[in-house]
Amino acid sequence: MLSFVDCAKKGTPSGGLRDTIPPVIVNSSPENYSINFTGNEIEIRFDEYIKLKDISKELIISPPMKFTPVITPLSTSKTLKIKLIDTLKPNTTYSFNFGNSIVDNNEENKFEYFKYIFSTGSYIDSLKLSGKVKDVQLIAPEIPTTVMLYEVNETFKDSLIYSEKPTYITVTKDSTGTFELSNLKEGKYLLLAMKEKNNDYIFQPQNDKIGFVKELITLPTDSTYTLTLFKETPDYKFVRPSQLGKNHIVFGYEGRADSLNIEMLSQVPQDYVSTFFKDEKKDTLHYWYKPTIEKDSLIFKVSNGNSVDTTTVRMRELFKDSLNISALKTGTLKLKDTFKLRANTPLVSFDAEKFQVMAKDSSLVSATIRLNKEYNWAEVFFPKKEDQSYLIKLFPGALTDFFDASNDTLQFNVNTRLSSDYGTLNLTLANVNRFPIIVQMVDGKYNVVAEEYLSENKTVFFDELSPDKYFLRIIYDNNRNGRWDTGSFLNRMEPEKIVYYPTQIEVRANWSLNETFTLK
Repeated sequence: MLSFVDCAKKGTPSGGLRDTIPPVIVNSSPENYSINFTGNEIEIRFDEYIKLKDISKELIISPPMKFTPVITPLSTSKTLKIKLIDTLKPNTTYSFNFGNSIVDNNEENKFEYFKYIFSTGSYIDSLKLSGKVKDVQLIAPEIPTTVMLYEVNETFKDSLIYSEKPTYITVTKDSTGTFELSNLKEGKYLLLAMKEKNNDYIFQPQNDKIGFVKELITLPTDSTYTLTLFKETPDYKFVRPSQLGKNHIVFGYEGRADSLNIEMLSQVPQDYVSTFFKDEKKDTLHYWYKPTIEKDSLIFKVSNGNSVDTTTVRMRELFKDSLNISALKTGTLKLKDTFKLRANTPLVSFDAEKFQVMAKDSSLVSATIRLNKEYNWAEVFFPKKEDQSYLIKLFPGALTDFFDASNDTLQFNVNTRLSSDYGTLNLTLANVNRFPIIVQMVDGKYNVVAEEYLSENKTVFFDELSPDKYFLRIIYDNNRNGRWDTGSFLNRMEPEKIVYYPTQIEVRANWSLNETFTLK
């Protein structure tokens, strides 16, 4: 008698080949590209279960609707449903671009860039417009960026972009910034690009970047357009002041405040004096005064250029500020850096003999002191040597503030590195068509690490560059004010042009680079 015993082996069935086929539409009701549309529900049926992924980010409805339609499924289904809540415009072609939001339930294979289109009129609009979006300050634009058209009719005015949604919208496809607007009707339009914070298709200058084509465009057209994004500097606006300390009031503002001045209008004693300085990080002016005025409120006149405001500050019982001094930066300094101290109360004088800079071999280093009244800094200039450490000491009375208070003994440690720890760059410029220009090196976050202002063509030399990858750029300073100036939509003013070197520059330690920047 024979007996055969077969032992079972545990395992997972292979299940065959992985599904790589995206969902397929079986039918739609109404059919895609329907005309004379009058309903409020749309159903699109697929050959397998689908789900919607990141639908709020991916879906682009053009023209945009005031009330967002309800789109299901919320989980999985073979049917995608669109329930319209908004009232549709007559004789208008609507486009629902689902981007990459439709995927199958199991493997999430994408049904890419499916568009459902219908018209409330007797035909489907079919005109197109394409182009590219750039960012004036970045080497590549942020994605996605919204591109929009406003129809220019009898009710159109520039201010509509601050309150009304556009007629048509699309988004840039990738970091190249290319875009295409489709299913457009014949007419005249304002073409804009916006990088928004709120994604509501309304321009909010405090948060959004904008780009525009100066002239109105007419469809149909074979032209392509380039839009350059920039962030506007808001018009000057005074912000309500507030009391921070017993003799300390802060005045906030928006925009440029190059000639901001504050004048007390309330009656004050004969020995009343005041001073102010700018906050180093915020658009704020710190106003200080003495002696203390025992009043419930104080009235001020705040002027900046032709703008004049009168404001009242309600006063409270607060503590008097005590002098506090700290360093803007300790640790490693470059040889050309200046050591800076900040104070919370206004600095009015210094005693240079009570500042001491000592090298690590205990030798004293000669130092020069200067007060920066604009930002309330004490700046300490002294010659530095490479691979050295320094002790900066302030003896009592080195700095005196507005209230005749002075510092106790303070000390700070800084050091320098070997020159061989840094790299250098020799830059030759070619085909610069006008001057002056500003040559800048910026890091990966677009912080300026080195710059030089040129009124004529010459070789640029940057030294003490920390090993890293940098971008190199040139700013055309059209108004010769020594800084880059942004644009203005309402004034149809483009920002000052910035041109980037085509590739990132890698700086290495103990390495000298020689580059030629040829402008086109």
